[in-house]
Amino acid sequence: MRYPRRLSGRIESALADTPVLLIHGPRQSGKSTLAQAVAARHGHRYLTLDDAAQLAAATEDPIGFVDRLEGPTVLDEVQRAPALFLPIKAAVDRARDPGRFILTGSANLLRMPTLSDSLAGRIEVLRLGPLTQLEIEGEASGGTFVTRLFARDEPASREPEPRLGDALARRVLAGGFPAALSRETHARRERWLREYVDALVEKDLRELFSLRRPDVIPLLLEAAAARTARLFNAADLASPFALTRPTIAAYLHHLENVFLIDRLPPWHSNRMSRLVKTPKLHVTDTGLASAVLGVDLDALLGERELYGQLLETSVYLELRRQANWEEVDYRFHHFRDKDGLEVDLVIERSGRSLCAVEVKAGATVNASDFKAIKRLRDTHGTRFHRGIVLHDGERTLSFGDRLFAMPFHELWRANG
Repeated sequence: MRYPRRLSGRIESALADTPVLLIHGPRQSGKSTLAQAVAARHGHRYLTLDDAAQLAAATEDPIGFVDRLEGPTVLDEVQRAPALFLPIKAAVDRARDPGRFILTGSANLLRMPTLSDSLAGRIEVLRLGPLTQLEIEGEASGGTFVTRLFARDEPASREPEPRLGDALARRVLAGGFPAALSRETHARRERWLREYVDALVEKDLRELFSLRRPDVIPLLLEAAAARTARLFNAADLASPFALTRPTIAAYLHHLENVFLIDRLPPWHSNRMSRLVKTPKLHVTDTGLASAVLGVDLDALLGERELYGQLLETSVYLELRRQANWEEVDYRFHHFRDKDGLEVDLVIERSGRSLCAVEVKAGATVNASDFKAIKRLRDTHGTRFHRGIVLHDGERTLSFGDRLFAMPFHELWRANG
């Protein structure tokens, strides 16, 4: 099934005024499919460095390889030949035509000095993750939950809709990798996702990084999955392995570089003291996390703490990816203070207004669920725009000044 990719709008905008566009994200998230569609629409030649002959030519003679390119070109999986970046810079400096190169990468090329140094000022970088729930629903256009969060009008009151119940857990288990979603059963999806991890270790991680113990990577990813939506603690992650803490930290850095884990930074404010300054860990696909942990629907529903963690991660990923579709600058954080008050997500828009989002797996919401959000509201005054508790309820309810409980299905509703 072909899903609409809402990042397409930003891609079109970048091609109109920027010489080099980089689309990066995890393997099998849809980058190549999207790049090929763009190439067909705009007349770009498409080359992939997963092709052994193309890779050999690019590696052995990077200057000649770029010089021989005729017209606008897509270079897929460009992280495999970093020597191309300087010749691309030279080609762009000779002719700064918008949309000249579209690069895709399955590693975070912003962390490669050869790219950041050579293409600064010439490149726009967009991140494509696995599918959002909005895209899975087939919504090719329309508003998003993120835009409605910061809208001037209060959240709309609608007719009650049934609770999602087990259907919500099934969404969490499925995740967003298109190839996994094409499998009809959980067992088939889990098999694909486990083989995906094995292939990633054998291909990208071995190729990009020097791994003394590649066998540790799947186990480390499993440990990270069990701790998703928790405070990042390298010592806890290192304890099961006979490796030093610096080695584990380096391996976690590699998992970040291939977009398998994210660190969500803590919220900082000069209006608040006694804040916990530790980032949170999130695995970047809940289907992948479920697969490496070996949990199915019954197991997930039976482990309510793990379900709550994966549900929080799912909401974070949905909102982070929706925000990527806009030109507006959104910054994501979590909030926790030393009194134990915490908010799952604090989203800052354009460095000014902020919204707080708390995730609750159950259907019942009461005033105490807003305690930490109220502290943010009362501390930040007019800068605080809105606080939301997402829950498995039937309708949106007001809980006072700028505070609302909203059902999960609002996340993938395209129309306000």
